[in-house]
Amino acid sequence: MNLSPRPAQNRLLGALPPADFERLAAHLQPVALPLGEMLYESGAQPQHAYFPVSAIVSLHYVTQSGASASVAGVGNEGMVGVSLYMGGDTMPSSAVVQTAGDAYRLERWLLMQEFERSGAMQRLLLRYTQALMTQMSQTAVCNRHHSVEQQLCRWLLVTLDRMSSDKVVMTQEMVAGMLGVRRESIAEAAGKLQQAGFIRTRRGHLAVLMRAGLETRVCECYAVVKSEFGRLLNDVRPRQGVSLAALPAR
Repeated sequence: MNLSPRPAQNRLLGALPPADFERLAAHLQPVALPLGEMLYESGAQPQHAYFPVSAIVSLHYVTQSGASASVAGVGNEGMVGVSLYMGGDTMPSSAVVQTAGDAYRLERWLLMQEFERSGAMQRLLLRYTQALMTQMSQTAVCNRHHSVEQQLCRWLLVTLDRMSSDKVVMTQEMVAGMLGVRRESIAEAAGKLQQAGFIRTRRGHLAVLMRAGLETRVCECYAVVKSEFGRLLNDVRPRQGVSLAALPAR
């Protein structure tokens, strides 16, 4: 059985019409993305676009003091490297692999060539960019107004939506770095969720036991972002029956 990832497992690539996809197919390079790998640094000009299949990439903003927080995540619903076609060339955030997995890489000039055709790829990427902007703005609101427990529930649910497993390999310190809070705050929030029977933590592994429980504790930010992805992409017709109507479900 061939278990290698296919480009169509990325929702954007999978939604391209056959003719558009065929122009890119020979140029898509499969890459394995290990946990913690930095795809590009803040202020750098990306040379490739990345279309995750099973990997999850976190877009991080790092302050002058060295503190950081994730402003958005990208899984198989999207791509990393929106600055390539938005005209800014560089981004103020860095891109770091949050969950190890596979992706497809495309050279910047090829992406730009396809984008400038003003066809299906351009329409998909512009809609995706608007959804990504919603995710970033909602993350800012969430970090300012909601509890660490609510933020942790949001982060867990979004991560699960992009995975085929209910187990998250991530230390509390790494989660704290993603959310821009103290590790002790994550430990306290995770302890409450574990006491409620919703999750189980052990040596850097976090298993979700009751997704429905997390959904009762999460703030509205999770539903807002998921709804916006659905609103923007609900009329896209994938080539291989993969729905773009919402963030990928487990």
